[in-house]
Amino acid sequence: MTQAGSVVADGDLRLFVALTLPEPVLDGLARWSESELSTGRRIGRSDLHVTIAFLGRRPRTDLPAVLDAVEAVGSGASPFLLEPLRWRETRSVGMVVLADPSGEAVRLARELHTRLEDAGLYRREARQWLPHVTVLRFRERPRLHPSLPPIGAFAPSGLAAFLSRLHPSGARYEVLESVPLDRMRLRG
Repeated sequence: MTQAGSVVADGDLRLFVALTLPEPVLDGLARWSESELSTGRRIGRSDLHVTIAFLGRRPRTDLPAVLDAVEAVGSGASPFLLEPLRWRETRSVGMVVLADPSGEAVRLARELHTRLEDAGLYRREARQWLPHVTVLRFRERPRLHPSLPPIGAFAPSGLAAFLSRLHPSGARYEVLESVPLDRMRLRG
């Protein structure tokens, strides 16, 4: 596990766990976003990820258990690929939904959800987890119909615990610890 950030303030932490994306995928999504998404607030390249579990505000004392779950699930992950499947908009975000042909990303998410629930850190959502990358935020649904990003199938680069800091210009994310999944790179 690698540490990429530190937390120095006392109090609650706004946490989530996500898959990190390899550099070429980040580059491809950023280029695509600039050319295809003409309205709303595009998510910056450095903030693109695949959220698995949003934990919300948690006491600082919960952080070790979150990191333990990330380590356990990430180190035992089986190889898998994700690939762009379709565009989807909700009332406030636009996303690229990802196909999970092997079902391994969904299995990883279920295992992480179970570990976090068992530790009393998370309540699973009623709807099934949907692998996706949020690329756009908006106040009014723009009803866009962009082409899919030309990034092809890819293996995520890591499983990470993130700290989310709210700012007037939007949330800023910091990787607290990450389990590299580079060993999972597959030819697609």
